[in-house]
Amino acid sequence: MLGAGGAGLSGAARLLAEAGHDVSGHDREASPFTASLAALGVDVKLGASEAAHMPAEVELVARSAAVSDEDPQVRAARERGVEVIKYAELLGRLSPPDKTLAIAGTHGKTTTTWMIYEALEAAGGPAPGTLVGGLHQARGVNSISPDPTGWFAVEACEYDRSFLQLQPFGAIVTNFEEDHLDCYGSLEELERGFCRFVDRVSAEGLVVLGTDVPEAIAEAARGRVWRLGKEIQLDLLGQDRGYFRFQVRGPGWTTPEVQLSIPGRFNVEDAALAIALAVGCTGVSPAAAARGVAEFPGAARRFERWGVSGGIPVVHDYAHHPTEVRVTIEAARRAFPGRDLEVLFQPHQASRTARHMEGFVEALRGTGRVVVTEVYGARKHIDRIEGADAVTLASKLRRAGVDAVAGSSLLDSCGRFVDGMKPNACALVMGAGDIDTLKLDLLDAMALRYPSGS
Repeated sequence: MLGAGGAGLSGAARLLAEAGHDVSGHDREASPFTASLAALGVDVKLGASEAAHMPAEVELVARSAAVSDEDPQVRAARERGVEVIKYAELLGRLSPPDKTLAIAGTHGKTTTTWMIYEALEAAGGPAPGTLVGGLHQARGVNSISPDPTGWFAVEACEYDRSFLQLQPFGAIVTNFEEDHLDCYGSLEELERGFCRFVDRVSAEGLVVLGTDVPEAIAEAARGRVWRLGKEIQLDLLGQDRGYFRFQVRGPGWTTPEVQLSIPGRFNVEDAALAIALAVGCTGVSPAAAARGVAEFPGAARRFERWGVSGGIPVVHDYAHHPTEVRVTIEAARRAFPGRDLEVLFQPHQASRTARHMEGFVEALRGTGRVVVTEVYGARKHIDRIEGADAVTLASKLRRAGVDAVAGSSLLDSCGRFVDGMKPNACALVMGAGDIDTLKLDLLDAMALRYPSGS
C-alpha cells in the first residue's frame, strides 16, 4: 500500500488484513490512519520512499493518487513485473456488485456513507461492512468488514473517475457542483462522469438523488430513481442550535421523528438520502433506518468538536470547497449563537484554490477574522498552478472587508490565529489537508493565552 496513511488505502488495508492477507505499506509521515494499521500488525514504513521498503514477496502494489509513477517503489515493482494499481481499482475489486451501495456526490459522501452503515446495522441481520474516507468519531475506524452476505457501503469519489471502477447494486448522488475540473476539464464532462456512474448501478437496484442533481444524471440510471423533493419528502419539525428534528417520507413508507446527533441543515438532507437508500434498496424498516441514522455521532473532521480552550469552543471541519465552507460557517453560527466566528483555513490543492478563489472569498465574507495557511498540495506532481496561494486569497478577503492575514507554515498560521483571537470567539479550523495535526498545538496555545477561561 503506497500512501497507506490515506483515507482510502488505509481502509482497504484494514479489510485485506482482516481477510488474512499479508499487508504492508509506506507513507511519508505518521497519521491516525497509519497508527490504526500498526495496531493491526500492518507494517507501514515512514519517510522518503525507497525501493528497499517493498517486500521481496509482494504480489500486488496499490497506490493512492498522491503517489506518482516516479515513486521508487512503483518503479521497482514494475521492473520486477509486479502489478501496480490505483486505489480506485482496488476498491472495485473489494466491492461485490450484488451487495455494494455506493455514495457519490460533490459534498457529504463520508457522512452519508457512515449513515447508511448505521442504518443497516440498526436493522440487525447479516453484519454490514463499509469503506469510508473518514474515521467514525466513536468507532475510530474508516472501514469495517461485512459478513459474507452483508451489505457493503462505500464512499465513491469522482476524482480521477475513480467511481467508474464500481458496479454497485444501489447508489446515492448527494449533490452535484463544479469540482475536480483539473481531471475532467469542464462541468459538462464532470456531468458525463456522473451519468456513467449511475449507469453502472444495477437495473434491479435503486439510485437516490439529492435535490440539485441534474436531470441528465437521473435519466442515465437503468433502474428505479428516487429524488429528494419528489419521491422522497423531507419534513422539518424544528431545530435547537443547529440540531434538527424531521421525518422522511417515501413511496409507501414514513419514518418516525428523527433527531440527529450532529448539527447542520446539510446533514439532514444527507440523512434523508441514507434512509431512503436503506429502505428502498435493502428492505430495512423505516424505523430501524431512522434509529441508526439518529445515533450516528459524526465522522472525524466533520464538524468535529476539538474542545473548549480558554473558554473558546474549537471546531474542525474538512470543508475545502466554497459550498462546504459556507454551510459549515452556517452550522457554527447556529451552534454557537452570539460568538464571533474566527477561521483558520487551509486551502486544498492549487487548482481548486485558483478555480474557486472568488467562491472562497464569498463563503468567508462576514466572519470575524480569517487566517489563511499555505496551500496544501497532496498531488503536487500533477497540480502546479501558480498564483493560487495564501497571500492572494488573504488579499482578496481584505478587499472584501474581511480581517484576513496569510500565514506560512501551519505552526506560523496557528500562532497568528491565536495571537489575534478575541475572548468571545468561536474558533473554526477548516481544510482537508494536514491542518488537523494542529489540534494539540492550537488548544495548548489558546489555553496559555486565556488561562482563566474568560
